[in-house]
Amino acid sequence: MQNAPLDITIRCGFEFAYEASGPTPIILLIQPRLNRWQRIEAEKFIFHPNLSVREYEDHHGNIVRRLDLPMGRSTISHDAFVSVPSLPENFDGIGGPISISDLPPSLLPYTLPSRYCDSDRLMDFAFQQFGQVEHGLPRVRTICDWVHKNIEYRWGAGSPFTTASEVVAQRFGVCRDFAHTAIALCRCFNLPARYVTGYVPDVAYRDNGSPMDFHAYMEVYLGGHWHTFDARFNVPRTARIKIACGMDAVDGAFSTLYGAANLASFNVWAYQIDPLEVKLGDPVDLSKRLCGTPELLFPPRKKTPDQ
Repeated sequence: MQNAPLDITIRCGFEFAYEASGPTPIILLIQPRLNRWQRIEAEKFIFHPNLSVREYEDHHGNIVRRLDLPMGRSTISHDAFVSVPSLPENFDGIGGPISISDLPPSLLPYTLPSRYCDSDRLMDFAFQQFGQVEHGLPRVRTICDWVHKNIEYRWGAGSPFTTASEVVAQRFGVCRDFAHTAIALCRCFNLPARYVTGYVPDVAYRDNGSPMDFHAYMEVYLGGHWHTFDARFNVPRTARIKIACGMDAVDGAFSTLYGAANLASFNVWAYQIDPLEVKLGDPVDLSKRLCGTPELLFPPRKKTPDQ
């Protein structure tokens, strides 16, 4: 896979508050992954009240933070500047499928059913719809096309109980349902697929005005590498920032609570900036963003006297 210059900067982050009726352990998946497609240039965490936080890496390679919320209100925020390529994802081509016999053992679980990606219940449907399609990339794209065209996106219609087979039956859902369904259908054909959460800013993409949120999509292992596919939008996006991955939404939840606490407020942002004009910790100001239109924009640079 080719490397691409990390030539644009995305400001991404969130602020949310919990109201707990008593001490409540919580696990957070909130920090962007570290890889060659994204580099954290600066970041700031705020935990109020000041809480003791433990950090570790889970078996999917996610950066996890573990802490205990006290009784009452707690606020957690993260603000980061992340450098990413200005090229659309999958810009350098995608190889063919890897046979099960040659697949690394660590990837075999991503071919199996899971809590929300119940591929065992979709076998007959999958082979009827996609069995005649060429295996590998053509089949993955056809699956994404089908999910995009046949599942209605309904903002606010998500449920923590809905599985992929139920989404196929009801024909509507939110981004996590699109991801679960595409993943389950890929796994029906022994294509390793995993659930991913992250930020998708509107870089070189028109802002539709919907509230910003974390986004769910999938990665499929082809040609010896993981590649991004998103049945919700179904077009290559630019400046996607990955936070976490796993078998399904159980592994990718931004928070997992072990007790009685309610999410009292929730605010997420992700937009392109000029890092010379915006400073870490500045108020979120969408008037300073360099995205939200179909054109890819770069920060204007003042000419020096010798130019």
